[in-house]
Amino acid sequence: MNEAEEIVCYCGGVPRSRIVEAIRAGAKTLKDVQEITGAGVGSWCKELNPKGRCCHEDIVAILKQVLGSKEDSGCCCRSQQSQPPR
Repeated sequence: MNEAEEIVCYCGGVPRSRIVEAIRAGAKTLKDVQEITGAGVGSWCKELNPKGRCCHEDIVAILKQVLGSKEDSGCCCRSQQSQPPR
């Protein structure tokens, strides 16, 4: 798998290329990326992401790389459900 198709958000199955595309189309913040792509809005980051953490940090890193953004990260992890999606 090349870097562009690397999955960034495992809850939503959103690849890096989709996030970069959203940024190039005008997304400037984490919230913008979330609204455009659906990345970073899931509840099972730690369980589904091989890094064992929320994808917000990775999305913010992509924003910084593409825009030089100083967007602050947060975590989308919530404990509202009892089991991760399958």
